[in-house]
Amino acid sequence: MTPPNQTERHHSTHQHDEHHRERDHHQHEHHGHNGHSGHDKHAGHNPEIFKRRFFICLILTLPVLYFSSQLQSWLSYQALEFPGSNWVSPVLGIIIYFYGGWVFLKGAWHELRSQIGMMTLIALAITVAFVYSLAVSLGLRGKPFYWELVTLVDIMLLGHWVEMASVQGASQALESLKELVPAQAHLLRNGKVEDIPVSEVTAEDIILIRPGEQIPNDGEVIEGATEVDEAFLTGESRPIPKQEGDEVVAGSVNNAGSVKVRVTRTGDETTLSQIMRLVEEAQNSRSNYQALADRIAYWLTIIAIAVGTLTFVVWLSLSDLVFAINRAVTVLVITCPHALGLAIPLVIANSTALAAKNGILVRNRDALERAKDIKTMAFDKTGTLTEGHFGVQKVYTDGMNRDEALAIAAALETSSEHPLGKAIVEAAEVEELDLPSMSDFETVTGRGVKGRVNSKLYQIGRPEWIEEQQLHLPISLQEGLNTADERGESAVVLLDESQAVAVISLADRVRERARETINKLNNEGIQPVMITGDAEAVARTVARDLEIEKYYARVLPEDKVNIIKQLKRKQPTAFVGDGINDAAALLEANMGLAIGAGTNVAIESADLVLIEDDPLDAVKALNLAKKTYGKMIQNLFWATGYNVIAIPLAAGVLSPWGFVLSPAVGALLMSLSTVIVAINAVMLRRAKLA
Repeated sequence: MTPPNQTERHHSTHQHDEHHRERDHHQHEHHGHNGHSGHDKHAGHNPEIFKRRFFICLILTLPVLYFSSQLQSWLSYQALEFPGSNWVSPVLGIIIYFYGGWVFLKGAWHELRSQIGMMTLIALAITVAFVYSLAVSLGLRGKPFYWELVTLVDIMLLGHWVEMASVQGASQALESLKELVPAQAHLLRNGKVEDIPVSEVTAEDIILIRPGEQIPNDGEVIEGATEVDEAFLTGESRPIPKQEGDEVVAGSVNNAGSVKVRVTRTGDETTLSQIMRLVEEAQNSRSNYQALADRIAYWLTIIAIAVGTLTFVVWLSLSDLVFAINRAVTVLVITCPHALGLAIPLVIANSTALAAKNGILVRNRDALERAKDIKTMAFDKTGTLTEGHFGVQKVYTDGMNRDEALAIAAALETSSEHPLGKAIVEAAEVEELDLPSMSDFETVTGRGVKGRVNSKLYQIGRPEWIEEQQLHLPISLQEGLNTADERGESAVVLLDESQAVAVISLADRVRERARETINKLNNEGIQPVMITGDAEAVARTVARDLEIEKYYARVLPEDKVNIIKQLKRKQPTAFVGDGINDAAALLEANMGLAIGAGTNVAIESADLVLIEDDPLDAVKALNLAKKTYGKMIQNLFWATGYNVIAIPLAAGVLSPWGFVLSPAVGALLMSLSTVIVAINAVMLRRAKLA
């Protein structure tokens, strides 16, 4: 698809910027500064902090485990005794509590000022265990919890290290995109090559790109031919041939020959910069399911504190203080909504990566949640279901064969600038026809062109030209004209000196992939609808060809919005358009997909941007959304479901029968749910979308 010029693109972008911001306003308002996928609890942290603290605390934990009376009785050994040996565990416990547990205590302090959640729960569990154990060491009757305390801190540090590493891995996609642009460009000035920083390149500069180099700016090839790897943009690793007049984008790799390129876009306007901005917006956009996960974490904390308090009170009246505290701490430990903090962000990180691999850019994450309900998918016709330029449909002849007529027509049209003429020449090239030589070429304004082919005078142009020159029109060709008219096709007539010898009908060609797209939608129970500004006959022909039952013809751009509104009233509707003149309709739909964006990805109005000019990607996007939704629901189940069994066990309901869950086993169970959630999310990357 030919990208629009710069002015047109910016006009489209700014015109609909406000609408889009308005639609997201409530979303941003709702979570304010906490919009980064629920990970602000780690603000200022990085995986290395948790990794370092985890390993140091793990080493300090070993002596505590060795001197633990519980482990000694379990494993039947006697720990070494020396003066002060009974203070090894308390001293190391203090160090681990403050050094390892500090991030959780600080996080809880921040949460208490906004909304309590996971950090509050962890801080509460380790503080109760620490204070009670220290009190026992200083003379209170009971058994200390040092080994439970230190293993709990270790497991929490390990969990947060894994979580942060996975979240950072997702945002590294952005960093790797930045590295696609080289630092220098080879500027051609006065016949000489100068190496200058890419930041100094301006539009209209001519730059040289050698084989194996990355392209520093968007531009147009003005000399040379090559093959370019645009995998970062399209997800397609196959090299794409580029010759004079073709567009190249910053960040792609020049595989073959040297080319000279006229720069068209620099800095923030390049395709790569726009993609980076879209990826960043997607990473910062809030998921409704993330908000749900945070609400569940909040209620889980409330439940944990309530059940923990109740457990303590009940067991204090039935048993001793040690057992009551032990049960209360276990309840607090096992209810930690750690897996819940990971459940949604990990799915989103993996679904965004899977989308990018399939040439789909996710602009609004909540679009992936809305997509599961889509029952109607409306398509703009031109450039989406059709190729957006004319192709030869049929050649009707009288007195000569089809190939001869097409070759003579192409010979006459070689010098023509008319879109129909170009389509005829293209058809002859595709069919590899030998064109006869042509002389005495002449353009007849408003009629067509004429010239001598094989010493014989031929004319090609509008059907009205036959009558004007009072030439003969055979019945077979009249029927061809009638058929073209019924189908809404454009027809040109080839004439010799006495009569019409051929009628060539042309129309906007239907994309092969469009057929597959419509078939798949029908199979999945989603109703395809076509919207076009073309005449009824054209719309009817394309709809019949693609087997689309419902279509709207002669639709003005401003009327598309009303049609989408009508469709939405009946059932949730997605709209697929080229994003240039479809911005309002893309905004109005339950889900807007901008297709064939290619080098014009800054489409503010779309929820999803389909980089390649392929309508089948719209079906892939729906499949991606359904798979993402499925993983989110599964993860919410794994992250919370185990609590239904675990909380009563932790509270000690089975202790009369001798089954008691220790705090360490509680921490282990909780970590297991985290691992399940992480593996489940990563498996999304292996999903097939086609």
